[in-house]
Order: sequence, then C-alpha cells, then structure tokens
Amino acid sequence: MEVGSSLHAVETVILLLLVLVAGFAAMARRIKVPYPIVLVLAGLIISFLPRMPRVPLDPDVVFVVFLPPLLYASAWAMSWREFRRNAIVIGLLAFGLVGFTVWGVAFFSDHFITALDWKAGFLLGAVVATTDAIAATSIAKSIGLPRRIVDILEGESLLNDATGLLALEIGIGIIQGSHTPTLGGGFMRLLYLVFGGILIGLLIGIVIGWLEKFIDDGPVELVVSLVVPYAAYLAGEHAKASGVLAVVASGIYMSRKSTEFFSPAVRLQVNAAWDALTFMLNGLVFVLIGLQLPYVLNGIHGKFGRGTLICYGIVFSVVLIVLRIVWVIPVFKISAYVERHWMKHNVEEMQPREVFVVGWTGMRGVLALAAAISVPEIVGAGRSETRNLIVFLAFCVILVTLVLQGLTLPVLIRMLGLAGNTGMDPEEREARRIVLRAAVHHLEEARKRDRNGDEHLYDDLIHRYRHKLAAVGGGADGDLETIDTETMTRSRSILEDALQTERRTLISLRDSGRIGDDVLRTMERELDLAETRYQGTPIV
Repeated sequence: MEVGSSLHAVETVILLLLVLVAGFAAMARRIKVPYPIVLVLAGLIISFLPRMPRVPLDPDVVFVVFLPPLLYASAWAMSWREFRRNAIVIGLLAFGLVGFTVWGVAFFSDHFITALDWKAGFLLGAVVATTDAIAATSIAKSIGLPRRIVDILEGESLLNDATGLLALEIGIGIIQGSHTPTLGGGFMRLLYLVFGGILIGLLIGIVIGWLEKFIDDGPVELVVSLVVPYAAYLAGEHAKASGVLAVVASGIYMSRKSTEFFSPAVRLQVNAAWDALTFMLNGLVFVLIGLQLPYVLNGIHGKFGRGTLICYGIVFSVVLIVLRIVWVIPVFKISAYVERHWMKHNVEEMQPREVFVVGWTGMRGVLALAAAISVPEIVGAGRSETRNLIVFLAFCVILVTLVLQGLTLPVLIRMLGLAGNTGMDPEEREARRIVLRAAVHHLEEARKRDRNGDEHLYDDLIHRYRHKLAAVGGGADGDLETIDTETMTRSRSILEDALQTERRTLISLRDSGRIGDDVLRTMERELDLAETRYQGTPIV
C-alpha cells in the first residue's frame, strides 16, 4: 500500500511538472521571452505556494537522467566545422577560463566573504566555474545571436566540464584535507579526463554506427539513439574519465555519420521525437531550478542576516560576470594572433561588440546547482555552514546569469546591431545553387542516355529544377517546394536519382568544409520530406 501511494505521489508530481512546462513555455512564446527564464521564475513563484509538493533536486538524477540526453542533443546539433574553426577560442574558454574563475573566486572569497576561507572559495569557484550547455543553447538560439557566437558558447559549455570536474575534485580534496594537489598530477588527471572521455565516446559511436547499418525501423532507431548517450556517460564515469565528454564525442560522431545510416523516413521520425524529448527535459530542468529556493533558504536560514545574504549574492554574481569579461577580452586577441601568425589562417577577428556579448553570456544552470548540492557534508566546525553558503551563492549566480543576463541579451544585441538576419543565409543560398545545378546536370546527362522515350519527363523535371534554381539565384528564397504528386507518380525512378544526386552533392559540400552541419541539416530535411513524399505515393 505504501509503495502504491508513493508511486501515485510521484506520478502526481511528474504530471504537475509537465503541465507547468507546457503552460509556461506556451506563455513564454506568446510574450517572446526565452522559455528557460520564464520556467525558472515560474518555479520560484510556485515554490512558495501553500500545499505545493516539494521536489528536491537529487544530483544523481541530474547527472544520470537529465544530463546525458540533453548533452547528446546539443552535441548532435553542433557544427563540427565551426567547432574546428573556433577551436583555439573554445579551448581558452573551456579550460583557461575555468582555472581563472576558480582562482579569482578563491581570492575574492578569502578577502571579502568572512564565512569562507581560501579553501572554501576554491571549492565555490569550482562549482560555478563551468557554463551550462543546456542553458547556453536554449537561450542563445532563441534570441537570435549571431551564429559564430552561438557556436563558441556551445563549444565552450560542452567542453569545460572536464576542467570543472577536475577543479571540483581538487576543491573537495583540499577542504577535506585528504590530499595536496600538484601541478603535474592535476595536468595528468585533466589529460585523462579529456582524452579518456573522448576515446570512450568515439568507441561507442563507432560500434553503434556499425550496428545502425542493419537497422531501418523508426521505433528501434529511437531506442538505440536513447541508449547511446546513457551508455557513453556511464562508461566514461565508470572509467573515471569525463562522462560528459564521452557523450559529446559520441554525439558529434553519430551526427556526422547519420547521413549514411538513417533512411529519410527514419531520420524524420527520430528527429521529431528528439525535439519533443529535449524540450520536455529542458523544461523540467529549469522548473526544478526554481523549485529549489525553499531548500536553499532552509539550509542557510538563521546562519546569516537577510541583508548579508542579499549583499553576498549580488556582489558575488557581479564578480563572476566581471571575471569572465576580463578573461574573454584578451582571449580573442590571442586567438586571432595565433591563427594568423602561427597557423597562417586568414581569419576575421571578432568585433569588440561581439566579444562583449560572449563575455556577457556566461550562463550557469542546473549543473552548477547539482554540483553545489553534491558537495558532501564535511565534518568539522563550520563546515556544514560553509556547504550551505556555497549552495546559496551558486543558486544566486544561476538566477542572475539566467534571468538578468538572459532578459538583457535581446536588448543588448539589438543595441549593438547584432540581431540575427532574416532570410536565407548566404552560405545556404550558395549550397542550394550548387546542389540544384548538380541535379540539373545529372538529369540532362540521363536524358541523353534515355532509350525509353521519357524525354518529356526529363524535360519537365529539368524545367522545375531550373525554376527553383532561378528563384534561389534571384536573391529571394523562392518557391522551394518539392515536385508535385502527379509528376512523382509518373517519374519516381527519375526523381529518386535526382534527389540522390542532390543528397550526395550536399554531403560532399559538408565533408569538404564548404558548408556547416547546420546548413546540411536544413537542406537534408527538405530532401527527406521530398523522398518520403514520393515513396508514399502509389504508382497508377
């Protein structure tokens, strides 16, 4: 009976959370505010309502249940070409900025927060040093940031877990007095975290990619795609490497290879299911952040005055933002110098306004809060008080970076003239020209070889392709709809060859680096829709 009542209570809480996610996300879109911000604020307000079920945040649930699929989805959507192009900047942010933040927070805490010494400040810095891939991706894309800024933020937030995990291990070891870290030992541990996690993720990706060749069933493919991130994360953690980097590596690898082993119909099914899953999990994560305020306040209640806590939270959040901006400004100068003079790359240096936006967009999310809560209760005078203050300050940073920075970003990018452009991207437009020209050339060559009297079918398709090419080349998006049903029923094999030519050309453009993965996915979806449309049309 008790088990049944417990299950009923869990079902009620989950249902309530899902209703909150759906309702407030819809409201966020109506008022044109990024939905993570609305969901966090909604969770904050609802947490104080009477008779509201209390939903504590279990770090294990965050790290094991929520984190793997959300990181996998972010890695899947990331453009490998853009990641390689911005590798130096991303590396300096993902690794250098974490160390700079940890030392900066340790110094600040030791001198300005009386309840924290240098050791506790180091641990606090490790907790809040890493930006959140979930928060960065969700907010940055929804407000129309320039693509390069989004790519840098995504790459940084996906990679800095290894450095943050190492800093957290060292911080806990220091404050517990279990060991004294050395520079050489820390460096070797970081190498193992990074390369061990990447190797494990790639091995899992290679094995699953090989198995995918024998599967062509939507529901089965969806189950397999869900297994990959959890398997990669658990394998990475079991090997004491970075489970997050294992998930990221497998996600990038599987995304690149999905053009080979997914059929059009299966790809459409799996992508649609993952869109719904990531939205639901993202929504639950941000609501849960807001719901944690009562627990945070209960832990710190009576230990400090309200004014002291507010002052600590505001000042500490400002210090963290300033530390990021101070590091980011020279990083882009250094990166541009290295690429131009050492690597001989002709790169365009980012403008100061773009650099400032990168510095301003250092959002923390549920990972920082879960890391703070996962800090063990340390035996000794004042140590429980120290842990509770760390949790409170981490919560304050999350609120400030998510809500304040998230709300000001749209205004900021408009003021700086960085609002996203409407219409088709020039790279996508050129890719469409190349792909359509390849299809026209293929049809013209096939018409010359035709011996079945189907010249009129080739002429009809060539005319339609040329019409689409003229629409793209004329500077407008044009009518890019697929071929009509009547034509498909009369020329299925001819159209299939033309679409396959488009697909091969598109993949070759991606593989040669002429287009990014984001452009490929946009155009690939159109080809998938076209192919499934004619495959579903009976021949009469």
